[in-house]
Amino acid sequence: MQVQVWIVDFGSQYTQLITRKCRELGHSAHILTLDETRKLKNEGKRPEALILSGGPESIFDDQNDYNFLFQYENLPVLGLCYGMQLMAQHFGGQVEKGKVGEYGHSDVRCIDTLLFDYLPKTTRAWMSHSDHVSAVPNGFKTILKSDSELIAGIQHESLPILGLQFHPEVNHTKRGAEYLSYFLNRIAKLESDWDASHMLDEAIEVVRTVSDDYVLCAFSGGVDSLVAATLAEKVLGDKLYCFFIDNGLLRPQDLSHIKLLKKMTTLNIEIVDAKEEFLGNLLGISDPEKKRKMIGKTFIDIFEKKVHEFESSHGIKFKHLLQGTLYPDVIESISPHIKGGKSATIKSHHNVGGLPDRMHLSLLEPLRFLFKDEVRVLGEAMNLTHSWVHRHPFPGPGIGVRVLGALSAESIRKVQESDQIFYEELLSEGQYEHCWQAFTVLLPVKTVGVKGDARAFEEVICLRAVNSTDGMTAEWTEFPFHFLAKISRRITNEVKGVTRVVYDITSKPPGTIEWE
Repeated sequence: MQVQVWIVDFGSQYTQLITRKCRELGHSAHILTLDETRKLKNEGKRPEALILSGGPESIFDDQNDYNFLFQYENLPVLGLCYGMQLMAQHFGGQVEKGKVGEYGHSDVRCIDTLLFDYLPKTTRAWMSHSDHVSAVPNGFKTILKSDSELIAGIQHESLPILGLQFHPEVNHTKRGAEYLSYFLNRIAKLESDWDASHMLDEAIEVVRTVSDDYVLCAFSGGVDSLVAATLAEKVLGDKLYCFFIDNGLLRPQDLSHIKLLKKMTTLNIEIVDAKEEFLGNLLGISDPEKKRKMIGKTFIDIFEKKVHEFESSHGIKFKHLLQGTLYPDVIESISPHIKGGKSATIKSHHNVGGLPDRMHLSLLEPLRFLFKDEVRVLGEAMNLTHSWVHRHPFPGPGIGVRVLGALSAESIRKVQESDQIFYEELLSEGQYEHCWQAFTVLLPVKTVGVKGDARAFEEVICLRAVNSTDGMTAEWTEFPFHFLAKISRRITNEVKGVTRVVYDITSKPPGTIEWE
């Protein structure tokens, strides 16, 4: 992938956000480990700009050699937090071990009046550091200071080099995009090279590498698999086959969506009814991890059997497995060790992990450099229906992880019916796209209630809705009380066996989005 901006990852929890912000500003960006960057430099390759991320380590404890990062001739370099400290140290400045760190919000002011046309005079910035630059290197000037009177920004007087002690990539930094734009557009002088058409071109080029082969897709109907399959079909045509496994752990909206796609698109989609096999294998299993593993194993067994039958009856051989793997999946699967020992193996629980080894298929992942919101943009650029590309995420194990405890036909029914009510009301009240994900969970608790003047001792449904960008962090969604009350009334009236409805107001962290 040809990109303008290389982002060297030193282990910051915000590194992905740097990539996102660069792309939002119209510039292609990719995260690299230190060893990957060194290897590319030794091969004579260079980016148009280099960004050094923050990180959890102190330069006083880190013995790595980072000098090569500053040995590109006239290369624009931006150091963020830890990256700025490395920069200051390399060029002969002074970094002090912090006695008291700066964490959270700090007011940052620009002290160089010549920059007032490009940078905010003051801004609320997000700090996360203890060490700090106490003296700038020769050839540099201080351009920003925090409200603690610590150096918050430095810039070389003649070379295209900038350092920021805070994190402009996070939303907590107000007007943070202006600082990144100052570096990318004013210092590095980059031309825009990233939009929906560029994303589509990059993704299609990946598929073109296998254009002569038959490709298999484990189709879920979610945004990622739909966009991946749609763009793959543009290249492969009828050499792409999509199999959808109905595991009985779906919501009513899911199966109807697949049937709609089967009718309204030209994708080769075959629905495989495997409800009885899944439920039979899952009966009596209450441990969340064992449920996940059984769902995964059953999926692989059924999928493999179906594929072999299809290959035999059609006289073809699949060579590749199309997956809607996204950039966060790739990054999350990489070891956080910043010394370079990182592996790009996709996490085992992503999509149909383990299937390629079983079936000798190579992975085809045309979306692996994209974020979820970019995939939605790509879907709309291919003229997919708006509601299709703005569907909420749905976990692979489905309702299997939304029934706490052992599964049964009755427990699955309660989640299906309650989730459908939640879904219908989200649409009717115009709230569906105001949250990132919304669903119901059946709790293993019975409570006393009153129905028809009679005592009821029935189960509890929990409503869960969050706002997020990529699922890594999330805030619970604030719905109007009348809206929640209406959903509660409908669920307790219409879902047999449910007496009480509660709303989960836990953010991530400390909670996770799913309950299991």
